[in-house]
Amino acid sequence: MSTATYSTDRPPNVSGASLEPQAAVARHPLDTCADDVIKVLRDDGSLDPAHDPKLEPSEVIALYKAMMRTRLLDERLVALQRQGRIGFHIGSQGEEATVLGSVSATRPQDWVFPCYREFGAALWRGLPLQRYIDNMFGNANDTVKGRQMPDHYTYREGHFGSVSSPIGTQITQAVGFAWAAKLKRDELVTLAYFGDGATSSSDFHSGLNFAGVFKVPVIFLCRNNGWAISVPTERQTSSNTFAGKGAAYGVPGVRVDGNDVFAVVKVTRDAIARASRGEGATLIEAMTYRLSGHSTSDDPKAYRPDAWLDPWRRLDPIARLRRHVERTQGWTEAQDREIEAAVDAEVKACIAVSEKVPPPPLDSMFEDVYAEPPWHLVEQREQLKAGPRPKGHGGH
Repeated sequence: MSTATYSTDRPPNVSGASLEPQAAVARHPLDTCADDVIKVLRDDGSLDPAHDPKLEPSEVIALYKAMMRTRLLDERLVALQRQGRIGFHIGSQGEEATVLGSVSATRPQDWVFPCYREFGAALWRGLPLQRYIDNMFGNANDTVKGRQMPDHYTYREGHFGSVSSPIGTQITQAVGFAWAAKLKRDELVTLAYFGDGATSSSDFHSGLNFAGVFKVPVIFLCRNNGWAISVPTERQTSSNTFAGKGAAYGVPGVRVDGNDVFAVVKVTRDAIARASRGEGATLIEAMTYRLSGHSTSDDPKAYRPDAWLDPWRRLDPIARLRRHVERTQGWTEAQDREIEAAVDAEVKACIAVSEKVPPPPLDSMFEDVYAEPPWHLVEQREQLKAGPRPKGHGGH
């Protein structure tokens, strides 16, 4: 079926008006049935040999465990926020195959420039869970020293850039980093994550234009998850696809079933190989769906009835991969329970440590700006340290 043709049972929008087209690409479960969308994982758990990335059984299990761990962490962190123990969380429920499939295809020398849903990718690249949980609490052991909201992490050792809230800024950063690497003849590729909403940002257009002109080794990965907070995709663009936007800049685009981890691995590997040959950037549109709210500060019921989620829950990427490992490796419910118990114990241990660590000292706000602080900042720092402050607010 084409991207402009949908079944007649698609949900109405909140106001009751039809979501039918103009030339829109609304996120509907049947969108991935289009002929140009790369798919590998079949409904019965078997794989289409035409695009099979030929993962080893151990690689498949590692991805399954990582996707489960990411989902379980999401659930636990939402609970912590509701309890008032952390202030914020932004998760990736329903998008685990897009995030883990793509990052697993990268090589050690490659760099990742995240949006803010990719904590699973950071953990895959080696970010210790304790360090991630410290960021969620913003304590003195937090790498970013409590200066950002929770879920704004970084992991330089794993070639994983800093999360930044402004939409799309990581796109041009990824392009600039990859351009510098090309000039230095460093053999690496950058992977930039962003949502469909970021395609309306100036950084998206600047990044793709520069990458197209200079054949920069960068992968633009758009998580088309249906929503830019409360703005649905059909209100974001009148283009038939997001992948098609690359054509104007000389950047080839590919659409992939973002809930099919094998397909995501396949297209990301292909994009890395293409960039490594000196052929430049690729724009990947991973067609997935956000099962949760935008963040713990968002109430999706205000713009999305729960009934709309039912067909997407049936396409849950973890459940789909579960059918495959059961079919091919005899996976059992008991093994799932073992993963759940291990993750639960790991998370509880990290939380117990993080909650005992004090907040960063107030005078740390003067660090990381100047190699040698100027006199006026030294003076202000000393005044701050000597002055009164509320108990329990970093005055130690």
